[in-house]
Amino acid sequence: MSRPINLRKICLKTKADVANLVMQEMRYEKNEVLKMILLNNKNIVQKIVNIATGKDNTLVFDVKQILSEPIKLQIPKIILVHNHPSGNSMPSKEDIQATQKVRQCCELMGIQLLDHIVIGDGEYNSAM
Repeated sequence: MSRPINLRKICLKTKADVANLVMQEMRYEKNEVLKMILLNNKNIVQKIVNIATGKDNTLVFDVKQILSEPIKLQIPKIILVHNHPSGNSMPSKEDIQATQKVRQCCELMGIQLLDHIVIGDGEYNSAM
């Protein structure tokens, strides 16, 4: 119910905009879920894609899973979002390392990784 009907009219300018878009959907998940928001050059949402679902406190994904969709659709910008079922939105060391790896790969492919937001219970933080 809280998901917008037409994503193509949503412009994301701040971390709060990103959190507001996905918070209600992700904050109560029992397992970690990684989503990717695909944006055009004007930061207007083109699509939201589920990348991976993990266990209660772990999430395993491959960078190829992330980059395949923006490459296929020729998307210039992405934002990653994942939740912490514990409710604590502080990014782990692993979250930060994975973000750096994804950022490096994105740069090679000409895709901007704008942010990686970690959703907790009513709170969010950046892993970048």
